[in-house]
Amino acid sequence: MIVVAGEALVDMVPVGDDELTPLAPKLGGGPYNVAVALGRLDVPTGFLSRVSTDHFGEQLIKRLHASQVATDLVQRGPENTTLAVVGLAEDGSARYSFYVDGTADRLVEDPGALPAETKAVSFGTLSLVLEPGASVYETVLRRESKRLLTVLDPNIRAGLIHDPGAYRARFRSWLPDVGLLKASVEDARWLAEDGDVIEIARTWISQGPAAVVLTKGGDGLSVITATGQVDVPPVKVDVVDTIGAGDTVQGALLAWLHDHDALSAEKIRGLSTEEWTAALTYAGAAAAITCSRAGAEPPFASELTAALGG
Repeated sequence: MIVVAGEALVDMVPVGDDELTPLAPKLGGGPYNVAVALGRLDVPTGFLSRVSTDHFGEQLIKRLHASQVATDLVQRGPENTTLAVVGLAEDGSARYSFYVDGTADRLVEDPGALPAETKAVSFGTLSLVLEPGASVYETVLRRESKRLLTVLDPNIRAGLIHDPGAYRARFRSWLPDVGLLKASVEDARWLAEDGDVIEIARTWISQGPAAVVLTKGGDGLSVITATGQVDVPPVKVDVVDTIGAGDTVQGALLAWLHDHDALSAEKIRGLSTEEWTAALTYAGAAAAITCSRAGAEPPFASELTAALGG
């Protein structure tokens, strides 16, 4: 089983072109989207978070179950669900404004050791920024790194990071406990305060991760390891929006590693160029499907198989 740890929230997504267009609620949150992507790709998946008992929270849980994600590790509480108001640029890229004060996902408690059948645990986005939950997830990351593959996508939301220097230092402190790191090129530059993203990734490799996967938008995907670099081109698609695209990459990449018995730092270090090409192609195709429809809607296994010509 792969456990995904972090927030679940509701994206308020514009549904028209007017200056004050109506907003439609879409279920999301970076870690939540990763869990949904994994479950839909038929990977045994569990979600670790605290979810509200309000209407949005009930719908979040319902969608997890519909996507074959186990909720045994989900804590519930009466606090409100976090809201993210989404603005879309002309190219479909998204920007976010968050309403997070006192919301349920910030109050998650340490669940203790994860279930024995867990092979990997994935972290990222707001849950590693907003206290007190951020410290709880950090504790889980450091503890589980001693026995599991730990995976991190920082998925930076700079508007919520009030002390960038402190967050960058905290991020660097996680690297020895991270087995696989995924980041967008924009996030990599923000974390390193600019610079060449490949050199940034190589620096991170020297500090712990077995591999760094970079999402490059319209330029495709790359992976950097201690022995080299593999690039795959983007999948051409009519973009509706990019909400959840990076999360889908994370979920699909983990699904590929699961299906190929490569859920460990040691096995990731041993992947060949051909295997990395296959893994990134799989993840890129999944993300393209998500970009082709509104909101974070990762593909089911049958859809991805069809897209890959299987």
